[in-house]
Amino acid sequence: MRVTPKYLAPALVAAAATAITLAGCAPTTAGGGGDADEADAAPVAIGMITSQTGPLAAYGEAYTAGFEAGLDYATEGTGEVDGRELDITWEDDQGNPDTAVAKAKDLIGQGTKVLAGTVVSGIATSLAEQAAQNEILYISGPAATDAITGVNDYTFRSGRQTYQDVATAGTFIGDPEGKKVVVFAQDTAFGQGNLAGVQAVLGGQGATVEGVLVAEDATEFTPFAQQLVSAQPDLIFVAWAGASSGAMWTALEQQGVFDAAPVVTGLGDVATYQAYGDASGNISFLNHYFGGAGGTDVEEAMIAHLEENGAEPDLFSVDGFVAAQMIVQAVREGGDDVESMIDALEGWSFESVKGEVTVRAEDHALIQPMYQVSLVEGDAGWEPELVETIDAETVAPPVVD
Repeated sequence: MRVTPKYLAPALVAAAATAITLAGCAPTTAGGGGDADEADAAPVAIGMITSQTGPLAAYGEAYTAGFEAGLDYATEGTGEVDGRELDITWEDDQGNPDTAVAKAKDLIGQGTKVLAGTVVSGIATSLAEQAAQNEILYISGPAATDAITGVNDYTFRSGRQTYQDVATAGTFIGDPEGKKVVVFAQDTAFGQGNLAGVQAVLGGQGATVEGVLVAEDATEFTPFAQQLVSAQPDLIFVAWAGASSGAMWTALEQQGVFDAAPVVTGLGDVATYQAYGDASGNISFLNHYFGGAGGTDVEEAMIAHLEENGAEPDLFSVDGFVAAQMIVQAVREGGDDVESMIDALEGWSFESVKGEVTVRAEDHALIQPMYQVSLVEGDAGWEPELVETIDAETVAPPVVD
């Protein structure tokens, strides 16, 4: 494996668990013409773009550690496939779309045909555009935007998307037809986006969806909690971010909101497990992944690798692991030919951390199971406990034409 060290962040130099690596495999026949022996021996140039610094650096770190574990698993510990060297360049998008695009263009200009990564939805859509313009393979990371699915022939994803999150929330009330769902969120782009998502997904399944949106600078939440109770919903979907979260959850607890209806929100990374205060045990969580949720042999291998390298399984570890598996598959079957790489991924089903996942051929959605989770008190505080695994097809997004 060859790594270009000038792109490594200090934390990545310090620990293998926070390194972003990418694997490729030699094809059975050389792609792109030329001498077959020389082509088979040539390194595979791959670029990784994710947040090593910036507000989502912790997500990027979990993704990269998961990728390192996935690389080890997919290449049986060699870091290469069929003896072919991997030429990996590391780039920090800093959470900035312009920075990411500039670095992507530089990589593409140097001959890179495979890009992967980013936890930022706005960056992922920009990189998808670059992939189509330059006819290279792009596999997005934890970025959840639905816009990635079906955007073009060259773009895939290694994580879940917003539709799967919202559809998982809907499983707490069974068939949404005729049910009333209230979205409780801040009146920001994030909150409005979640309201629109619930209206599209659960509203599209027959639910009546209303929103209670709160000014971002609000500090008193009692009136809003009372409004939720008065609405007599069948489900309350909470989408909240920022320093006011603790006060908001306390108000919901004090005003009896949890007695009025199931209150559902997404369970984030390990760092958030202690953030819900007294409400922790009453919240119903939808979840993409937490350590131990999968219960598979592949997950055991990932966790063992993480722990050996000083890391722990986290929300987006699985996205990195899957990305490694997908890239190894793409290069093994497609060599250096991007169209052949695409063919190798479309319709591919494989065993991963969460069980069997499938790259849907029609639009490249990643069909995968999701989880219902609760928080329970353990020796080290609140920790996640699996309530139910939601079948992949139950929460699969509609095909993008």
